[in-house]
Amino acid sequence: MFELMFCSLLTILPDYLYRRYVQGKRFGKEITFFSIWYELRWGITGCLMLTVSLITMIFYFHPSTSSATLYYRTVPILPEGSGRVAEVNIGYSEAVKKGDVLFRLDSSKQQAALETARRKIAEVDASMTSAESDVVKAEAQTQEAKAGLQQAKDELDVKTELQRRNPGIVPQRDIEKLQVVVNQRQAGVDAATASKTSATLRLSTLLPAEKASAQAALAEAQVDLDKTFVRAGVDGRVEQFLVRTGDVVNQLMRPAGVLVPEGAGRRALQAGFGQIEAQVMKVGMVAEATCISKPWVIIPMVVTNVQDYIAAGQFRSGEQLIEAQNVGRPGTILAFLEPLYKGGLEGVTPGSSCIVNAYTSNHEEISAKETSTSRAIALHVVDGVGLVHAMLLRIQALLLPIKTLVLSGH
Repeated sequence: MFELMFCSLLTILPDYLYRRYVQGKRFGKEITFFSIWYELRWGITGCLMLTVSLITMIFYFHPSTSSATLYYRTVPILPEGSGRVAEVNIGYSEAVKKGDVLFRLDSSKQQAALETARRKIAEVDASMTSAESDVVKAEAQTQEAKAGLQQAKDELDVKTELQRRNPGIVPQRDIEKLQVVVNQRQAGVDAATASKTSATLRLSTLLPAEKASAQAALAEAQVDLDKTFVRAGVDGRVEQFLVRTGDVVNQLMRPAGVLVPEGAGRRALQAGFGQIEAQVMKVGMVAEATCISKPWVIIPMVVTNVQDYIAAGQFRSGEQLIEAQNVGRPGTILAFLEPLYKGGLEGVTPGSSCIVNAYTSNHEEISAKETSTSRAIALHVVDGVGLVHAMLLRIQALLLPIKTLVLSGH
C-alpha cells in the first residue's frame, strides 16, 4: 500500500494535473467514476507498473523474512546405562553448575561389585604375606638339604680316602651306599632350590599381577558406581525435570529431562530467506530485527554467516530412488545474524519468533572511481529504497502486539 501511494504521486497525480489544467477536464464533469479509468489510463497503468517494479526491487535487494528464530541447542539428561531412580536432587526447573549431581540411580549391584573387588585385593594381599613365609620356608629347606648333602659328601670322601690308603678296609658296598645317599641329597637340594624359585616368582610376579588385575577390577567397579550419579555436563538450567524416585530411565526411551546450556540462544539469530535472494545475501550485510518477546524494539544486526546448503535438498541413501516431485516446498537460505551492538539481544527470550530485514549496501562500488555515473545513480536508488523497507519493519513492530493480542483471536 505504501509503495502504491508513493508511485501514484509520480504517475496518477501528474496525469490528473495535466487533464485538469491543460485539457480543462474536471471531476464530476468530464471526469466521472465511469470515465476516470479511461481518462487517467496512462497514470494508472504507469502506477501499477512502477509499483510492481518498486516492490520487486525492494524485496529483492532488501530481503525480508518472518521465519527467524533464536534457535538453541538442548542437552538431554541421560544416564550412561539404565536403572531405577533412587534419589533426585533438583526440582522441576533449576539452575545447575557443571558437575552437580542431578539424580542417582539404584547402585546396589555396583556397590556389591565394588566390595567384591576390594575383597579380592585383600585376598591377594594375604596371599602375598603367605608367599613371603613360603619363601623363607623354602630358603630354610634349601639350607637343610645343602647341609645334609655336605654331610653325605664328607662321609663318602672319608671312606673313599680310607679305601685308597688301605684297600679292603672299607667294604665297597658301603661306598656305593654313600654315593647313592649323596645323589639323593643332591636331588633334595635341587628340589628345595626349585621350590624356593617357585615361591620367589609367585611373590615377585604372579601375585603382583593378580593384585594389579584386582585393582583394575576395583577401578572398573568404581567407574560403574560413579555412573549411577548423573551429573550436569555444562553450566545451564534444567527444565521440565519430572523424573522422580522409582522411575526407570535409559538412554533410548526414557530421558530424565532437558538441560539448556548457559547462554544458549542469546548470541545469534537464524533467519531463513527465500532462495531467489541467494545472490543477494552476503556476510557483512546490515540487518534489523523485531521479536515478539520484545515488542516495539528494533534490534540492529549484522549477517555473520550464510549457509551454503539448502536443507530441503538433503537426503539419506535408502532402498528407494529419490522422487523430486515429493519435495513439499522449497527450502530457504539460512543466515546467521548477530547484534551489531553489545547486549542487543538482552530481553529477547531464546526461541522467540522474529521478523528480519536485511539491507543491501553498494557504498564501496558507488565510491569506486571506475563506476559510471549512471550505474552509481542506479545503485543509489537501490540503496535508497531500503528506507521503505525500514519504515515497513517499524510499522510491523508497532502493530505486532496488536496483531498478536487482538487480531489473532486468542
